[in-house]
Amino acid sequence: MKFAIIYLIVINVLASILFCVDKRRATKDKRRIPESILHLFELVGGIFTIIFLMFIIRHKNQKMSYKLVSFVILALWIFFSAVAVYNFY
Repeated sequence: MKFAIIYLIVINVLASILFCVDKRRATKDKRRIPESILHLFELVGGIFTIIFLMFIIRHKNQKMSYKLVSFVILALWIFFSAVAVYNFY
């Protein structure tokens, strides 16, 4: 359990950094981080901070296709977390 918490903290910090770097690159018209990489970090656990940052720093919150994939990933994380907690207790 302790490992899972440390893992989620680390992956969310990394996802936050990538998301903020992509936002900065977008404003400076530089080469962006591919959405597939951002979604990969969401899928492996970084979804929690990316959803939060999406609306705080106003990045990718207008792009419906990105939001749809992100919210599906969030729903999957919530579902599988609930199943894991239910089976653990």
